[in-house]
Amino acid sequence: MNKIKIGWSEVSIVPEGRRVNLDGQFYERISGEVETPIAVTALALECGDEQMVFVGCDLSATSSTFLNMVRNALPENCGFDKSKLLINAIHTHTSMGYANIADALGGRALEILNKLKPDRVKYVPLTHDESDDIIKGEEARDFLIERIVRAALEAWNSRKEGAFAFGFGRAAVGLCRRVCYDDGSAKMWGKSNDANFTELESGNDSGIELMFTYDTDKKLTGVVANVACPAQVLQHQNFISSDYMGKVKGLIREKYGEDVNFLGLISPAGDMCPIDLIRWVPSPVCKNDPNIPQDKAIERRADPSMFEIKGCEKAAKRIATEIFWALEDVTEYFTETTFTHKNLTVDMPLRKVTIEEYEKAEKTIRDFFATCPDTINFQDNAKMLIHSGTINRYKLQQRVDVYPIEVHIMRLGDVAFATSPYELFLNYGNQIRARSKAKQTFLVELCCGCYGYLPTEKAEKGSHYSAFVGSGHSGHVGGDLLVRKTIQEINAMFEE
Repeated sequence: MNKIKIGWSEVSIVPEGRRVNLDGQFYERISGEVETPIAVTALALECGDEQMVFVGCDLSATSSTFLNMVRNALPENCGFDKSKLLINAIHTHTSMGYANIADALGGRALEILNKLKPDRVKYVPLTHDESDDIIKGEEARDFLIERIVRAALEAWNSRKEGAFAFGFGRAAVGLCRRVCYDDGSAKMWGKSNDANFTELESGNDSGIELMFTYDTDKKLTGVVANVACPAQVLQHQNFISSDYMGKVKGLIREKYGEDVNFLGLISPAGDMCPIDLIRWVPSPVCKNDPNIPQDKAIERRADPSMFEIKGCEKAAKRIATEIFWALEDVTEYFTETTFTHKNLTVDMPLRKVTIEEYEKAEKTIRDFFATCPDTINFQDNAKMLIHSGTINRYKLQQRVDVYPIEVHIMRLGDVAFATSPYELFLNYGNQIRARSKAKQTFLVELCCGCYGYLPTEKAEKGSHYSAFVGSGHSGHVGGDLLVRKTIQEINAMFEE
């Protein structure tokens, strides 16, 4: 066993004096004020010859291309193995969009759609603003790279001997967002007060895996919280925000001091959200979401709207309260431990479509453009992207069967960490945790890449957004492979 060295850093990614293109929705949004600051937070660990620098980003997603650009931007003598740098996103929908935000093999569905669109048809954005004060595209990307590099170096260079501890909490924050019906179909954000409603497609995971770091005097220096719910309560708002994760950080600092760091990690939750689809409490801010029903809702006595700030504060308080209780229960501190970190390349199978599906998709788009008006909007795009995603996949599968992803598996004492670059559906995470030989297993999605949703077989059969072919690169065959590989690698680290 070796002494553990720990370093932290937080760097703001609020572009002072600038607005941003907000990422995460089908429609265009330009930011107004900063509701809760966005940042990148780096945690550096060194133990013996092993190391890790984990950078959590208040972003919707980061791509493998972006990760490689960050690694290349690090100085050659940065002091740590660049392949041991990890980047993940909390999947907030109120942060900046930028170039190369997601991985795309062989083009993007929107590009396919634009190629089929006749010249007479013009796309009219919901919001159009070309003002110079908006940071976007490559400028936004380079700004983020500089901030992430700074955070990673500061964390690594500030590492000192310290201690860590683990805890566990439980808070109802993430809930299933896919509704099933008696004909076998399913819908993300589907109506549950329909007579044909049968069930929510999956359960939920209210467990919170917790890690705490300390200095040599046992003073708290940081909290790591792994929650099975994307940080998208405020997903339709027009301001900058780190959503419930930022509010958890604020509550921790209010209680323990402004110098305490917080790293939020999203557990597999591709089919999860903060909204209770049984006790549906609507909000006017989601009126533009093409997947959310706009019918008049029955008034419910339930949580505040989980599209609004009050709901976001409620979710944050639930998590923070569990963190406070878990900290009070800490009795075992570790200053020495074993640390193993493997960076793996896993070949994932591409989810394919049939010739019939391809031809039907192309006909649907051509028929739409043949009869549509001269202007279309984001709602038209959303409907047609289903089909252009199928076309895109058919063209890609002519030359690609598998594609590589980056996965990190780590052992820290009796605890395991494992990553994936997907919005991984909950049940895959449940399978990994249940079969892991570790005493506790932290799972991190949207880490070191972004290859879209990875749905279960049940979701594929139910279809709809998040389970369409174009919603991600792999299907349940790939999900099963990833589960087996992750369990195998974790358990190999814990063999006696």
